[in-house]
Amino acid sequence: MDFRTEVNIPPSENSISYRTGILFMGSCFTESIGSLMKELRFRVDVNPFGVNYNPSSVARNLWTLLNGKEFNGDELDTDGEKWFSFDHHSQFSHPDREVCLENINRRLRFAQGRLKDTRFLLLTWGTAWIFVHKKKACVVSNCHKLPAANFSRHLLSVSQIVDTYTKLFAALRKELPDLHIILTVSPVRHWKDGARLNSVSKSTLILAAHRLTEMFTYCDYFPAWEIAMDDLRDYRFYADDLVHPGSQMVRYIWEKFTGAWFDEETLEISREIRKLANARNHRPFDPGSARHREFCGRQLEEVRKLAWKYPFLELGELEQYFTESLK
Repeated sequence: MDFRTEVNIPPSENSISYRTGILFMGSCFTESIGSLMKELRFRVDVNPFGVNYNPSSVARNLWTLLNGKEFNGDELDTDGEKWFSFDHHSQFSHPDREVCLENINRRLRFAQGRLKDTRFLLLTWGTAWIFVHKKKACVVSNCHKLPAANFSRHLLSVSQIVDTYTKLFAALRKELPDLHIILTVSPVRHWKDGARLNSVSKSTLILAAHRLTEMFTYCDYFPAWEIAMDDLRDYRFYADDLVHPGSQMVRYIWEKFTGAWFDEETLEISREIRKLANARNHRPFDPGSARHREFCGRQLEEVRKLAWKYPFLELGELEQYFTESLK
């Protein structure tokens, strides 16, 4: 007897590999999957503007990357204690205006440099609700805990999202003709909106993503929301707040994702790097012991073997770590 409905995802014809650049942008769920890709040493860039929840702001940030734009001091705002950008997460905020600006532009330059080698773009939308700054008349990525009276709140329509991304996708493909786009809706529940309005928001995102995948052959949909709601369908897979995915849910969705988009070579390499990453994260009882140095020596040898077999891998940090541990 079957006691659950499993979401089965057919393997994609467009496989992600260690040879291809990958850009993740969107909600905090993007961070969860993107960090796993980073740990496995993929050529991945994750949220160069910080966590971003709504499709309008994600699109605005992508235009900034595509146009090679940098920020200037006039585009920063302050609450009297720190400087910040309405296009960025608060992780970029700083009491010093110049430091804030340099942090933003340094991260931006890195992302723009990576963009030209990007083959896969994975966008995770969290909510269709947007906040508009009343005086600036612009959608903000983050309200930076300013008074609610400074903003008005609106629900994006399906057509607004589709129109925005139709133009954006055309521009991206003109610049990156081999780009493949994966859309997904975050399984994080925006419970502050209430049950009904959260459902309205998620439904809007799902409909918009569906239309875009019908319009563009290079655009796919990964059902993260559906896996959480229809496959796992149990609060034990959520964190203690009952809103964010727990570690088991993230791992399960990750397995579904890799099963659909990783080819056999990528899966084999990722398993080898997982062993090395676990060794890298191991905290020894006695770092100065001969036994630990012997352990690090074996890991260093494995890193070099892997780098020789697959010269396209980015294993410099692992090699440096185990080399330093031998001193």
